Amino acid sequence: MNIKKGFVLRTVCGQNVIVGEGLDAINFGRMLCLNDTAAWLWKKALEIGNFTIESLADALCQEYEVERPQALADVKETIENWKQLGVVE
Repeated sequence: MNIKKGFVLRTVCGQNVIVGEGLDAINFGRMLCLNDTAAWLWKKALEIGNFTIESLADALCQEYEVERPQALADVKETIENWKQLGVVE
């Protein structure tokens, strides 16, 4: 998977938000608020490029004290939300 072009992480009033920029994201018309961990996952997904749930879960385990089964479940839920919003492909 990849983060779709035209979607960027910004800090707005102290909150992490995903916003659409440019013509590719013109129909997005909203901001997606992320907690600190989800914002970290977004940055890591951009860093990895073609990421998987497993690669993000492994990175999460290396960065935070979390067991792999919990990391997998959390990342899967986050990615599913991003898919429903159309910000990943």
